[in-house]
Amino acid sequence: MTAIAKNGPMKASVASLFSLRGATGPLVGLLLLSAFLSFATDSFFTSRNLLNVLDQITVLGIMAVGMTFVILIGGIDLAVGSVLALAMMVMGYMSNVVGIALPLAMVLALVVAAFAGVITGLLITNFGVPAFISTLAMMSVARGLANMITDGQQIVGFPSWFNLMAIVRHGGFLTVTVGLMFAVFIAGWIFLRNTTGGRSLYAIGGNPEVARLAGINVKLMTIGVYTMSALLSGLAGIVLAARLDSVQPSSGFTYELDTIAAVVIGGTSLSGGTGGIAGTVIGVLIIGVLRNGLNLLGVSPFTQQVVIGVVIAMAVAAEALKKR
Repeated sequence: MTAIAKNGPMKASVASLFSLRGATGPLVGLLLLSAFLSFATDSFFTSRNLLNVLDQITVLGIMAVGMTFVILIGGIDLAVGSVLALAMMVMGYMSNVVGIALPLAMVLALVVAAFAGVITGLLITNFGVPAFISTLAMMSVARGLANMITDGQQIVGFPSWFNLMAIVRHGGFLTVTVGLMFAVFIAGWIFLRNTTGGRSLYAIGGNPEVARLAGINVKLMTIGVYTMSALLSGLAGIVLAARLDSVQPSSGFTYELDTIAAVVIGGTSLSGGTGGIAGTVIGVLIIGVLRNGLNLLGVSPFTQQVVIGVVIAMAVAAEALKKR
């Protein structure tokens, strides 16, 4: 009985790495949505607009990879938007106020973001604080610190090369920021598919106790997952700063909702153990295409929030029905 209970979830978890069934439904939805918008608008299916969609999803895409890791182990991270803002403000303050070189300021911003993730992970593993509460607390702390750095004021004006990373299209197609998003996608996919650490996340999401008995350091992996989620949020903050050529403490507000939505729409189960980067990429594209299409159709931002909420509810309901 023990052997069966021990091996069953592990085999199922590893098998889910190589299955695309979880992403098939979202992929069909993305294709149908794109087809509808192509007929409903004259400008959707143009190279310029499709490139704009790629530009618009860079921040969400980078954050969604970290959120995928978190949800795969059955966790949740509500602090990603606030950590993004904190990293932006640290970078802007150190560069434009303290006067250190911008590349070094970027590194410091990533260190601060990663430290926030370490604190969250320690609260969950060592102090037994539920992930919802610990990340909710970090969301408040990080947002407060972001505002304290400049007393709520924005910082504008960075070296021209920084802003050009989000503007200049190399080969007429790829900006540095979009290329960075693709690199994060590929690295996340390789990690989950081809490494022991990636397979461990599926095992932890399937059954943490069984994973522990199988020799996986669940506490260390959990801390690592929340650290990576925060680190990628900080990286997304740097990308957003490059796009805006400014940083402000209000940045990233409600980004956690879009990030969770992209991961869930992409087929990753909120209960953990199933999903992957391929589905997350599709979920990110669905969110990006949907927002872009609604803008082209002239739908108000308030109505867009309603539509996104309905899509999230439908995705979660579909997951529940599939389990039944």
